[in-house]
Amino acid sequence: MRRHSPVLAALAALLLSSQASPAQDPDATDRKVRAVLERMSGRWRDMNVPEQDGRILYDIVLKHRYSNALEIGTSTGHSALWIGWALSKTGGRLITLEIDAERHREAVALFAEAGLSRFVDARLGDAHELVVTLPGPFDFVFIDADKDWYTNYAKALLPKLSPGACMTAHNVREPGYLGWGGRGGTGAYYAFMKGLPDFETRIHPDSVGGVAVSCKASKP
Repeated sequence: MRRHSPVLAALAALLLSSQASPAQDPDATDRKVRAVLERMSGRWRDMNVPEQDGRILYDIVLKHRYSNALEIGTSTGHSALWIGWALSKTGGRLITLEIDAERHREAVALFAEAGLSRFVDARLGDAHELVVTLPGPFDFVFIDADKDWYTNYAKALLPKLSPGACMTAHNVREPGYLGWGGRGGTGAYYAFMKGLPDFETRIHPDSVGGVAVSCKASKP
């Protein structure tokens, strides 16, 4: 009978152990994320997205199997939890930017509690400066920061988008919507994105807070 060396046996045991680890178990990640979302239900503040809009972001990432995502405006992490959760299923990663140190700290703690730290790269800093330094490419972007800068963010990111990418933004409404004009630069952003011939732009019909979705053609 052929004997396996103690070293090979130890390596095999270590491999089996790592595969069974909750950190590698998608079901365990799902349970952790759901637990955090349930615990935080009704407690989100600091301009986080509504749950319905978080689900929309999750669905878009999962449907298109996106893997290189960017979020501008983490706040305390609600939207990033949904995006990061979807990316945990596609094998992707999210870079999320936040300028406020306290909100950043709260978000990082929630990502750890939800088991998403390895899928979310949370960076503290001014997005006006950080966005231009990021190399990309990105296949999914979510903008939910200073409204008057939306168009500037878009212009900086357009060259860094992959074919078939989607750029999304929050608090955007079509002209004529009741209350239109109260969101500052989001109107200019919507008009800018609608004017790009290689993008199809719409307001997601199920969004509560106005999620604009601009998808790029698959071919350049």
